[in-house]
Amino acid sequence: MDFYRAIAKRRSVYATTKESPVSEEKIEKLIKSIIDVAPSSFNSQSSRVVVLFGKKHEAFWKLVLKKLKEVTPKEQMEETKAKVNMLAESFGTILFYEDQNIVANLQEAFPIYAENFPIWAEHSSAMLQYAIWTALEIEGMGATLQHYNPLIDEETAKKYKIPGSWKLICQMPFGGIAEKPGKAEHIPVEEKIIVKK
Repeated sequence: MDFYRAIAKRRSVYATTKESPVSEEKIEKLIKSIIDVAPSSFNSQSSRVVVLFGKKHEAFWKLVLKKLKEVTPKEQMEETKAKVNMLAESFGTILFYEDQNIVANLQEAFPIYAENFPIWAEHSSAMLQYAIWTALEIEGMGATLQHYNPLIDEETAKKYKIPGSWKLICQMPFGGIAEKPGKAEHIPVEEKIIVKK
């Protein structure tokens, strides 16, 4: 698929399936190739990912639901449960992290920019998320970004033996497309860009 077409087609697909048009091995190879070349400030390469398949993926969403039950009002629980169960029905999940040791080292090495390095790390993560999301689109898969952190951080780190310096940024469930999203509404592009010549 043409890269520009993939950018235009990439959408939040919530209804995904446990089927995948490509193998776990190909997905792993795809993610490795992208994280290896993804841009980062000062070439910090601070982004990290954890890829969950099969029972590890299912166990993660059970953990999310368990933590949500602790904080969700009773009247909202059924809707919350339905959403989490839908996300669990995907083929896999990518957890995106940023290594805070690298961020701290850069803050120490370049104190004049110290307050910016955490922000720039988030920028690096966002570019990686977008690149992987677009690549999954090219491979015929749907995905969304979820943000159940920091509620799930501690238990997720313990369950999957995540290094203590890694900070969870977001979660991306992905899989076969069960239901295509409706037409996206866009504000006029002229309102989003200023060109000076």
